[in-house]
Amino acid sequence: MSPKRPQETPTLFAAAGLDHDAPHPLPDRLRPRALSEVVGQDHILGSDGALTRMLETRTLGSLIFWGPPGTGKTTVARLLADATDLHFEQISAVFSGVADLKRAFDAARSRREMGKGTLLFVDEVHRFNRAQQDSFLPVMEDGTVVMVGATTENPSFELNAALLSRARVLVFRSLDAAAIEKLFAHAEEVEGRKLPLDAEARAVLVRMADGDGRASLTLAEEVWRAARKDEIFNAAQLQEILQRRAPIYDKSADGHYNLISALHKSVRGSDPDAALYYLARMLDAGEDPLFLARRVVRMAVEDIGLADPQALVIANAAKDAFDFLGHPEGELAIAQAVVYLATAPKSNAVYTAFGTAMQVAKQAGSLLPPKHILNSPTRLMKSEGYGSGYEYDHDAPDAFSGQDYFPEALGRQTFYDPPERGFEREIRKRLDYWAKLRKERGG
Repeated sequence: MSPKRPQETPTLFAAAGLDHDAPHPLPDRLRPRALSEVVGQDHILGSDGALTRMLETRTLGSLIFWGPPGTGKTTVARLLADATDLHFEQISAVFSGVADLKRAFDAARSRREMGKGTLLFVDEVHRFNRAQQDSFLPVMEDGTVVMVGATTENPSFELNAALLSRARVLVFRSLDAAAIEKLFAHAEEVEGRKLPLDAEARAVLVRMADGDGRASLTLAEEVWRAARKDEIFNAAQLQEILQRRAPIYDKSADGHYNLISALHKSVRGSDPDAALYYLARMLDAGEDPLFLARRVVRMAVEDIGLADPQALVIANAAKDAFDFLGHPEGELAIAQAVVYLATAPKSNAVYTAFGTAMQVAKQAGSLLPPKHILNSPTRLMKSEGYGSGYEYDHDAPDAFSGQDYFPEALGRQTFYDPPERGFEREIRKRLDYWAKLRKERGG
């Protein structure tokens, strides 16, 4: 990276000579001037990266950059325009409407007539509605613009299929610790001074950046501002001074679904420590504890079931305890339920059985149950055989008659197949015993 700022169109203040000495934030001063200076995206910018291969031909197709904030999507788009001699035009779906799009397309057509291509960078492209997204198709197809869209959301869910079919999706990754360290080292070189942190505090600052390069430099700048002469911060002092950066977590975005999925799978995988970690991540980020409590109830019935019948009781009790205690004490009840479920024997036998039964019920139609188990409140129904031959199980040996209860046209089915785990081991013994009696008694 270079400390020099890229050439920009003069602002009104610059024209008046008012911003000559205006300070610029560290992330702006350290913005890469070449693609080789971008850190953390070697999979697309390395020697065999997708963008590197495209640039070898000096041509670009339309692209979608998908990744979290602060990973270099805007910077890479600017540098691509420079590398391919295209005019860089930027719009944001947050602030732009149909009129803005039309102006951008018309300007691109005018440039094209003069032999100059346009790279149209569309920030937050997923915020455009379906009709607005469709408006890009003609100018992408006829080459008026090379469209580069940036999104933090999953393109498969947020972008039109027609738009996706005309653009290649490139995934930008969160910056790892090594990439963040590179940014810190370069910032120290440019500033001519070291970050006033001991080794542990420096590692904490890397984690605080949460994979966001822009945020990492902003945090570094805050540390330099806060430090007095010759002061070195430890980890506790650093967190107190910065008041820590809130975790990146949007309840409507991928982060939400990724973490709840990780929590559920950790419980299913009988890993209480991982489950507690993801529970803590979500609570720390401000997730609604009742949403988590509902998910815990779902885990109890989906992944534990009758292997431990107490699981559902515990999960519901945790939900009630949170209702009663509130925040933050009630969150411990949810944590207790998560640990209980993670350490309980696992079974999805009921979940699977119910799904299969639903499928058969939908496919088999409205079959009449066997007449011997139907009530016969009228003389006509009795004459039709309703209730005839029914055996009251409590009067039978072992309180088990062995009769068949499935519709005759369907025949006997087996849906529930309990494993030899937890309480279902006992249920398996009962089912096997009843199967033996049913065979002996001809049911």
